[in-house]
Amino acid sequence: MTQPTRDIVVIGASAGGVQAALQVASMLPADLPAAVFVAIHMAAGFVSRLPELMSARGPLRASHPVDGELIQRGRIYVAPPDNHLVVRNGYIHVVRGPKENGYRPSIDLMFRSASMAYGARVIGVVLTGNLDCGTGGLLSIRSRGGLAVVQDPADAEVPSMPASALNHVPAEHVVRLAELPALLSTLTREPAPAQMAHVPGALMEMEGEQLGIPASIVCPVCQGALTESQVEGFSMYRCHVGHAFSLGSMVAEQAESVERALWAAARALEEAADLSARLSQRSTTPLKLRFEEKELEQRRQAAVIKQLIASPQQLTVTDATAGIGGPETDTAQHEPAES
Repeated sequence: MTQPTRDIVVIGASAGGVQAALQVASMLPADLPAAVFVAIHMAAGFVSRLPELMSARGPLRASHPVDGELIQRGRIYVAPPDNHLVVRNGYIHVVRGPKENGYRPSIDLMFRSASMAYGARVIGVVLTGNLDCGTGGLLSIRSRGGLAVVQDPADAEVPSMPASALNHVPAEHVVRLAELPALLSTLTREPAPAQMAHVPGALMEMEGEQLGIPASIVCPVCQGALTESQVEGFSMYRCHVGHAFSLGSMVAEQAESVERALWAAARALEEAADLSARLSQRSTTPLKLRFEEKELEQRRQAAVIKQLIASPQQLTVTDATAGIGGPETDTAQHEPAES
C-alpha cells in the first residue's frame, strides 16, 4: 500500500492576505500533488473575486467550493465570504456556523477540521494578519503530526498573526512569502508519518470537543457562559453555542461590546434630556426649574460618555465622576481611563 503524502495544505491570512494569497497562487507549480484550502478574513456581504484572480495568475484552478464538493488534488478552494470552510474526509462542508475570533470564515476552524480529517497529511500555513488567528489551528495540526509553516513576521505586511504562531507553536519552517510556493512543492511530495494517536485533553477542550474550565466572563456576542482552555500558553474561550475567542480577539470583541453599550447609554441620556426639555417647556409650576436642571445634567452625562468613546486616554477618573454627578474628592487619581 502506498504511503500517503502531505497532500492537504491549509492557508490562513487576514490583513494583507489577499495580495499574499495571489502571490503564492501565481508561483505554485501546475503539478502540485495536493489540495490547497485558503481562508482570509473578509467582511460579510463582500463579493469576493479572489478565486477568479488566483486562477488567472497561476496554473491551478481556484474556486469557492459548494457544500459537499469532493476534494481534488491540484485545486485551490477559497472559503466563501461569511461562510466557514470545513474540511471533511474526502469532501468540503460549507456552513454559516458561529463566528470564531469574530470572523466567518474562521482560519482556526478550517485548520483544525483538516487536522481531524487528515492528521499528519496536513500542512498548516499562517500568513500576514492582525491579532492571533491561526495559532490555535496550528496547535491542532502539530498535535496530529502535521507541519506548521509560518511567514517570517519581518516579511509580513501585518506581522501579528505570524508572530503569535511562532510564540506558541514549534513551526518546522519560517519563510519569506517568495519562498513559500517552492517549499510547498517540496513538502507535498514527502510521505506523511503515521498519525499521532493521542491528542492532549487540553487540545480537545480548545477544539470544542470537550468542556474547558468555566470562565468568569460571558460571551460578548450571545452572553452565554464561557469556558477557558489553554495549550502551550495560548488561551481560548468558547461558549456553549460555539462562539470562540482567543485572548487577543476576546479583548478586541469586549472593546467593541463596551463601545456599543456606551453609545446606547449616550443615546438613552439624550432622549431623556429631550423629554425633560419638553416637560420644562410645558410646565408652569415650580417643577419647571427642576426639569431644566435635569435636562442639563442628562446632556452633560451624555457628553462625558461621548468624550470617553472618542478620547478614552484623555478622560480622567475625576472628569467621569464629575460628569455623572458623583462626588469629586481631593484623592481622585488623574489617570487615563483604559481603552
